[in-house]
Amino acid sequence: MLKFNLPKLRNKLSIVQLASTVRLISSFKVGDTAELSKVFSAKDVSTFSDLTLDYNPLHLDEEYAKTTRFGRCVVHGVLMNGLISGVLGTKLPGKGTIFVSQSIRFPAPLFVGEPVTAKVEILKIDRSKVICSTICVATDRNKVVMDGTVDLFVPRKQET
Repeated sequence: MLKFNLPKLRNKLSIVQLASTVRLISSFKVGDTAELSKVFSAKDVSTFSDLTLDYNPLHLDEEYAKTTRFGRCVVHGVLMNGLISGVLGTKLPGKGTIFVSQSIRFPAPLFVGEPVTAKVEILKIDRSKVICSTICVATDRNKVVMDGTVDLFVPRKQET
């Protein structure tokens, strides 16, 4: 059975809650955008491998990766998609957002140590549902490495 240190978790949650206020669906408009940027290190990729048990050497072993079509280590696509989650949960729409569905495409690899920017844009608003386009771009190469759409539930009224 998993045990959590609840006081420690509550302290972390309160910090996150203070950093992000709830925006109601009525405050959004089509065309709103937000983004985050990051460089995924070899340590980030290794940690993600440990968490998911995905030890594909394409992500972790530089010598192996040199023998592949990519020529070097590639960031897990789902790790990169985590930046989209970061934008959605902290910036746009922000606190209280829930993923309903997602469509993702990976047209090119993101390499370990390469800067990437994740961007979200609101495409449609329908009652409590928001549809956004998502994109991740390898900044230095100006290359799309991930794109797609997400359907989200966003708060319609203030939480109590």
